[in-house]
Amino acid sequence: MVKDKEGATRYLTLTSLDQALKILHDRFACIPRTVKIPVQNSSEKITSEAVFSPLSVPAAHLSAMDGIAVRSQDTVGATDQKPVLLTHFVRVNTGNVIPDSFDAVVMIEDVIEQDGSFLIYSAAHPWQHIRPIGEDIAETEMIIPLLTQIRSVDISAMISYGITEVSVLDLKVALIPTGSEVIPVGTKPLPGQVIESNMYMAAAMLSKSGVSITHYPIVQDDLNKITTAVNEAIQGHDVVIISAGSSKGTKDYTAQVIETLGEVIIHGVAIKPAKPVILGKIAEKPVIGMPGYPIACHTILREIIQPLLSWYGFVTPEQHTVPIRLTSALQSSIGTDEFVLATVGKIKEEWVASPLSRGAGVQMSMVRANAYVKIPSDQEGLETGEKTTAYLTVPTSVAEQVVLITGSHDPVIDHLANLMRKSGIQIASSHVGSMGGFLTLKRGYCHLAPMHLLSEDGEYNIPYLQKYFPGEELVLICVAERVQGMVSRESLGFEAVTTHRFINRQRGSGTRMLLDHLMKEKSITSDQIDGYDQEATTHLGVCLAVRSGDADLGMAVHSAARAFSLPFVPVGVERYELVTTKNLFESDPRIRAIVDIIKTQEFKAILTQLGGYEIDKTGVIRYSN
Repeated sequence: MVKDKEGATRYLTLTSLDQALKILHDRFACIPRTVKIPVQNSSEKITSEAVFSPLSVPAAHLSAMDGIAVRSQDTVGATDQKPVLLTHFVRVNTGNVIPDSFDAVVMIEDVIEQDGSFLIYSAAHPWQHIRPIGEDIAETEMIIPLLTQIRSVDISAMISYGITEVSVLDLKVALIPTGSEVIPVGTKPLPGQVIESNMYMAAAMLSKSGVSITHYPIVQDDLNKITTAVNEAIQGHDVVIISAGSSKGTKDYTAQVIETLGEVIIHGVAIKPAKPVILGKIAEKPVIGMPGYPIACHTILREIIQPLLSWYGFVTPEQHTVPIRLTSALQSSIGTDEFVLATVGKIKEEWVASPLSRGAGVQMSMVRANAYVKIPSDQEGLETGEKTTAYLTVPTSVAEQVVLITGSHDPVIDHLANLMRKSGIQIASSHVGSMGGFLTLKRGYCHLAPMHLLSEDGEYNIPYLQKYFPGEELVLICVAERVQGMVSRESLGFEAVTTHRFINRQRGSGTRMLLDHLMKEKSITSDQIDGYDQEATTHLGVCLAVRSGDADLGMAVHSAARAFSLPFVPVGVERYELVTTKNLFESDPRIRAIVDIIKTQEFKAILTQLGGYEIDKTGVIRYSN
């Protein structure tokens, strides 16, 4: 390790995870005591109703890196041979709000300071290293459905999104959250602020092992204040865990505090996420410094702190594995053990795993995941269709009830998932667009593919299925005929796509294809639309972009516009159907149970309440041949 010009210790080399655990085991005696202690009230309770997010996270565009905020247009043409000198910029740390007029961040490692300005050697593209508003979760999106046993990640997520209600071996563990941008539970965050949830996750997760938890108040990014808090915690606890401040930002003090009071044993473990983790010792007691991102925090709790507790004799979760086939490729770096959250389901007799977002700040990945995949340090990644092992984070019996729905997004799928929990069936949905959905179905990587693809002759879905599944009979279950239209703040119609800023859906989505169909009818080309290449992966994402002012209008379903109280101008009615193979339809009772629910008056009433759906054909079954 080495100290920078501000005196903070920075890591230069990484220790492998296996070696880090061995060093940790060898340095501490790990002798527990015995006492009686209470646990978090909601831990392992069962939800009685679905929980939806009352806010979007993040609430503003945030920097994903330590660096400088720039205007991407100012960086055009920058190369190694012809660097560009930037004079208009703002210094930002990870998590800072991006000021207006800036649309990219350049990492501080990639710039050279020169007389108060910065030289850059490659152009920045728009939204580079920026976490956009709502990247993690959109307002009104479901966090967890009813009849769910609350896990540690669920507690963390509900708190993070503003939800406030929902005799043994003893080890006294102190949890110290740090960060000037971190605010207490029950406080509505302003742009750039986050609700302290990491340590609530840690308390729920570790309490299951039987340890005593002391949850300290939030400590601001102040060296003296953090030093005082850690020194106090060491006096009355056996293990101290510090959240945030372990990386290389200008306000990261954890390593410096541990080194002042004791010894930094390891700073930097070859693990992703959570590489900057700190393992230290103060007064012969272990001190762990965790990164601030929730997924990184969860990784350290699982891979380092739970093994530590087991050495003291405490119970840690039993690890269940299943052999899986990956639905998409995963690239990684040699020398680093990477852990990727995934949704696992069983199709016929084979397990498949759909990797979730790998962004360390995308907290909903933890809520949606029921497993994770490890990419060993000696591999550069895993290919699509490759067989590997998934580590389940739920009982195998629960994972066996998962139905994978992959394809076009619609808000009603959340409500369908909620209803299916009464039957013990769990729906895991991925939003990859209609084309992506039925191609996933073709590969055998999902049970159902929602789609709404308009062909040249005006027919929905079947012409595409006949083209891409020649000779195979497929089953189409109509969810509803839904109204698509233009969402805006000013009741703009379709004609405004050439005069106002637009936000599009991703390539391969049925909404994108409907837009292209209408553009062709009206002789509009993509270069006439400002924002044609700016994409959102869901209807809620489109509405969020419009409401936040990132776009003036976009195309979405009426129910999404209504959820955000945005004006809506219809452009057409389309058929939204779930597609599966005839074999799965006839052999998998879970799919037939889903069809039965879709046909109920209860489900139709939900469609009516959401608005923008015609239910005359809801539950109608068609065949592709």
